[in-house]
Amino acid sequence: MSYHKPEAKTVQDLKDVAHKLRIHSITATEASKSGHPTSCSSLAEIMSVLFFQQMRLNLKHPRDPSSDRLILSKGHAAPILYAAWAEAGLFPVEELKNLRKIDSDLEGHPTPRLNFIDVGTGSLGQGVAVGAGMAYVGKNFDKADYRTYVVVGDGESAEGSVWESLHFAGHYGLDNLCVIFDVNRLGQSEATSLQHKMDVYRDRLEAFGFNALVVDGHDIEELCKALHCAASTKNKPTAIIAKTLKGKDFPQIEDKDNWHGKPLGDKAATVIKHLEGLIVSQNVKMTPKKLCKMAMAPEVDINNVKLCTPPNYKLGDSVATRLAYGTALAKIGADNDRVIALDGDTKNSTFSDKLRNAFPERYIECFIAEQNLVGVAIGASCRRRTVAFVSTFATFFTRAFDQIRMGAISQTNVNFVGSHCGCSIGEDGPSQMGLEDLALFRSIPGSTIFYPSDAVSTERAVELAANTKGVCFIRTSRPNTAVIYNNDEPFTVGRGKIVRQKPSDEVLLIGAGITLYECLTAAEQLEKECITARVIDPFTVKPLDVDLILEQGKQCGGRIVVVEDHYQQGGLGEAVLSALAEHRNFVVKHLFVPTVPRSGPPAVLIDMFGISARNIVCAVNSILKK
Repeated sequence: MSYHKPEAKTVQDLKDVAHKLRIHSITATEASKSGHPTSCSSLAEIMSVLFFQQMRLNLKHPRDPSSDRLILSKGHAAPILYAAWAEAGLFPVEELKNLRKIDSDLEGHPTPRLNFIDVGTGSLGQGVAVGAGMAYVGKNFDKADYRTYVVVGDGESAEGSVWESLHFAGHYGLDNLCVIFDVNRLGQSEATSLQHKMDVYRDRLEAFGFNALVVDGHDIEELCKALHCAASTKNKPTAIIAKTLKGKDFPQIEDKDNWHGKPLGDKAATVIKHLEGLIVSQNVKMTPKKLCKMAMAPEVDINNVKLCTPPNYKLGDSVATRLAYGTALAKIGADNDRVIALDGDTKNSTFSDKLRNAFPERYIECFIAEQNLVGVAIGASCRRRTVAFVSTFATFFTRAFDQIRMGAISQTNVNFVGSHCGCSIGEDGPSQMGLEDLALFRSIPGSTIFYPSDAVSTERAVELAANTKGVCFIRTSRPNTAVIYNNDEPFTVGRGKIVRQKPSDEVLLIGAGITLYECLTAAEQLEKECITARVIDPFTVKPLDVDLILEQGKQCGGRIVVVEDHYQQGGLGEAVLSALAEHRNFVVKHLFVPTVPRSGPPAVLIDMFGISARNIVCAVNSILKK
């Protein structure tokens, strides 16, 4: 596809629109008395060319699955993104003056409360991962023509997560992805480390497998040519490295330090007057390209995902819940071809390789780069294109907490599965033990946390997670545990199970995963001492079955022992304590891992760190003496 230089009038119109976008960014930030107009100004020509020369959009349905995607990774430049959509005709330009107001969805950084935003951005360094996930889906699953554009600030390119994502995009040859670096030289408090060393950016990006193009980011013709080259390049993604100036065309502000995140104040009127003088056609009006009918994204249905066959175990079978996760993943994958798995080179431990073995085209290896792993999954699930399950050791999600947090802001439906939780993993030692993961995921707004204890409940947890909105986390264990539920046992989010009870029960034991079995063993030992104990499996830690705990706790005299393979803060025990906080006449003993564990046999560690059946018996005796 040969390049046709745009006509002189088109070039001038795009220049005029760029200046209008600058003016809108100033007026919006003046109205809100906050914001980043200088960061917007360096992007003006880039946004003008993207919106009115390059991207194919559906203004009636901004999230049309077949339309091009744009991720503004430097989310603080939101005003110019909003201005571009307003200039395109999506909403009245006058609404831009509602920027950052409490009753407006034009927030300080973009969120999907707006129908033209796919993901929240502004926590820097995450946009490339999301864009890579979108592009991977477009190239390999949708097999559609839509392209994905990501605008990255030069300051945020210091984030290691950016380079994780660039490596991923280069490795998979995502030629439908174009990453645009706005190299405006200045950061928040001082100049960036590379400033305008464009050759360094180019060399690094070429080394990561990109078609790297250095352009003048304020030259319309250079931008048009570079974007055409990006669309024509096959088998590798393109990076457009745009040399720009912060505060471009703002007299006495352009390329000056100490203007980041500040409205122009008493300089605004002068700058606007200057910009208006640069506009040739005051009434310029341009419209984005419409969608073409070729290679449209297919219609997909990701509702009502089911296990293709029910669980098939015998009571007493010894099966690790991590293995049951892999079995269930392959089963729901057989039911719905939009179920995908992503992993960080732990697939033979998390057993996500069971889906890869059954459906290799629907498995995405993200290697040991967990921040990118999470971001790619969020991108892959945008616009309801896939049902994404992300797995690694539970503890490794902690390094991607910010990505998960931003996923919640982005209204994502990604499912996270963390294996190798707690000190019960044994000899690998504390660096591999997930002991903070429940605290992490409990703190995420709208999250659902499954903590299945046997293979049957694990398979049902996977099925439920596939159909549950918001962030889901499934905590799986390394050791084998006995199957305690019948294959036809029904499970529901927020509903626990009573797994042992007698009318004479004096204490309620609550455990999950391996500690449920420690509770059952403790109950047997207590019965030899003529003490009967009831045992509950919560199944979901969030939402917790508060009614069940209250009812069963009262029947056991208000005496409760909660046991978990997790640190004290933020886990199952604190969830129970929080649920009981407004209720009288309960005494709760909380057993948890009290300090950093060490390597050793699982059974020895469980006992050494206070969560074994022996410790539970002691706790029960202690609580009964009160």
